[in-house]
Amino acid sequence: MNKPYIPAAGRDWLLVFYDPISKLLGTEAAHRELIEQARLRPGQRVLEIGCGTGNLTLLVKALHPAVDVVGLDPDPKALDRARRKADRQRASVTLDRGYSDELPYPDGSYDRVLSALMFHHLQRDVKSRTLQAVGRVLRPGGSLHVLDFRGSHDRSDGFFARLLHRSEHLRDNSPDTILALMRDAGFVDPSEVAQRPSLFGRMSYYRASR
Repeated sequence: MNKPYIPAAGRDWLLVFYDPISKLLGTEAAHRELIEQARLRPGQRVLEIGCGTGNLTLLVKALHPAVDVVGLDPDPKALDRARRKADRQRASVTLDRGYSDELPYPDGSYDRVLSALMFHHLQRDVKSRTLQAVGRVLRPGGSLHVLDFRGSHDRSDGFFARLLHRSEHLRDNSPDTILALMRDAGFVDPSEVAQRPSLFGRMSYYRASR
């Protein structure tokens, strides 16, 4: 796997700060809201794309032990951290290395796909390919649930939000863009279902069905 990718924390040397920054962001509460939105049921198969150090993947398993959970990420160092966490928690999850736009799974193999704070790292064409790949692995009636920064900010946003939003990819991450790409990928009734403030700017929750 020699494809370039952005490490979970943006830079390899920042990985040690990934989980503390997640706590600063209030990520667990945001993750819980995303999981609630997905309305998981026992026996379902759930995939998280861009799982990083495994926080969302492991939280899904903790809240829904009868769900089969897989986390996917291209960053081997982040996945090593996720595996160590899973071992400490004795959590039965699968953690795979791979890319969101080339999902290594059969067609129609998942009931839910989740993504948290990952889409803003992707160029528009990769976003599009990712959504097409997600649509392929979702079963009929399955759904995609995304949490990410809105890609715009106003004057009330603080310094960290303005700094983060200088990213070219993030500026191309507006709700209009995300929803249009979902529609283009064949998803049914994509919608922005909620917003949430954070230190780094407002975040949006999206839902789309297959």
